[in-house]
Amino acid sequence: MRAVVQRVTRAKVTVEDECVGEIKNGLVVLLGVAHDDSKADADYLAKKIVALRIFDDAEGKMNRSVQEIQGGVLVVSQFTLYGDVRRGLRPSWIEAAAPEVAQPLYDYFVSQVRALVDEVACGSFRSLMQLELVNDGPVTILLDSRKQF
Repeated sequence: MRAVVQRVTRAKVTVEDECVGEIKNGLVVLLGVAHDDSKADADYLAKKIVALRIFDDAEGKMNRSVQEIQGGVLVVSQFTLYGDVRRGLRPSWIEAAAPEVAQPLYDYFVSQVRALVDEVACGSFRSLMQLELVNDGPVTILLDSRKQF
């Protein structure tokens, strides 16, 4: 499972000009699911993401988590995080999970985040979405449940 985590001052996701998810201060999580991911991968990433100390404390140091600031989390599915362009220019999606495998794990990940954070919003799985966000910092972190970046 892969995630791109961005610290934001606000974010919203729309589908066909309708807002389906929105947060103010918090995190946007773009989540990709691989064909061999499990609930253990989702558990690991959910706990790691909500505990990331990437929000400023009183001294201006990144020392607080989204839980501590009572921020929101917007989770958007993004299979393209598994696009492989090592051979040519057209991405291969062979590592990405099929929708029938990915959606239950995506939903499980969201439920795990909801258990840890009060405000959680989501995109619409398998939909063409438009994501608007203001990246604060900018702060962007790459996470993989099996690899270190």
